[in-house]
Amino acid sequence: MSKTIVAIIGCGTIANSAPIPAYVANPDAEIKYFCDIRKERAEKAADQYGCGEAIEDYRIILEDPEVEAVSICTPNNCHALIAIDCMRAGKHVLCEKPAARTYEEALEMQKVQHETGKTLNIGVVNRFNTGVNIIKKMIEEGELGDLYHVYVSFRSHRSIPGLGGDFTNKAVAGGGALIDWGVHFLDIVMYCAGDPDPKTVTGQTYSKLGKDMKNYSYINMWAGPPNYEGTYDVDDFVTAMIRTAGPSITVNGAWAQNIGVNEMYIDFLGDKAGIRLQYGADFTIYSAKHGALLESNPKFAQTDQFQNEIDSFLSCIKSGEKLPSHIDTVILTAKIIQAIYQSSEQRTEISFVKEGALA
Repeated sequence: MSKTIVAIIGCGTIANSAPIPAYVANPDAEIKYFCDIRKERAEKAADQYGCGEAIEDYRIILEDPEVEAVSICTPNNCHALIAIDCMRAGKHVLCEKPAARTYEEALEMQKVQHETGKTLNIGVVNRFNTGVNIIKKMIEEGELGDLYHVYVSFRSHRSIPGLGGDFTNKAVAGGGALIDWGVHFLDIVMYCAGDPDPKTVTGQTYSKLGKDMKNYSYINMWAGPPNYEGTYDVDDFVTAMIRTAGPSITVNGAWAQNIGVNEMYIDFLGDKAGIRLQYGADFTIYSAKHGALLESNPKFAQTDQFQNEIDSFLSCIKSGEKLPSHIDTVILTAKIIQAIYQSSEQRTEISFVKEGALA
């Protein structure tokens, strides 16, 4: 079988933390281009991994018929434009999360995917996580009984990334804690619950701790250092309630809060059993039997979710299989996130069944 020729667009922290090493580790992939508007980052990647050509202009990739697959690892404001251009040029696309800054941009990406027939997967990597898939199977097989509610917490003490940079500029990122962290947590819930249609959403976002940038106290900042001449106009706290055709969902999330405890977990509540999933780690099952309360901590071999994601993407290009990370599925999470922001702005509940709503 011939190798799949790949191009990486965006060679910053995200690309180097997972996608690039995963492509390099796959024997059926060959990276031909590293592309970044800061060419020195593309050159560094080419030197580090010993392959590929460093370029600044992604249009070179569009014009190269050898390139079959593209990984988009750019800031959020470039996702829709580049993905659409790549699909129209005949390339299959894996775009990092979120799909786009807004639901409308994601819808346009989906439209072009349907028009071109090219693969468009989004980097919701937890759909390739071993533990998450075990939980999904347990729910499908009825081990939790009626899954009636899911509680989501992604709360951290002081973890605003890159204060004053792309992460905290709404025009670039589309939002803050909700669209950056919340997309992963909400996507896990939707995936495990069978991607139920959302019905109503009410939510409130806050921009509190980061807006006075010079007086924001922190210990470290992974996307730093701070740029005090930059912009901070995104949410650092969010709370929301979502009704779906399946379980109801409540959300509390914070990049930064004045509580010095990190709480990164998801509670799946069924009438037979419940599960607490610690994000990125193991899970605990709670149940009752014969008058006794039971608690168990399953042990399993955890495979690399990022490698699973890249391997699955490369495989589906050849097979035509529609992965769980396909835009047709992931767009539901984009719809919910947009509704939370809309609900917060309008200070009202958003219904997907009313005329003029997001549906």
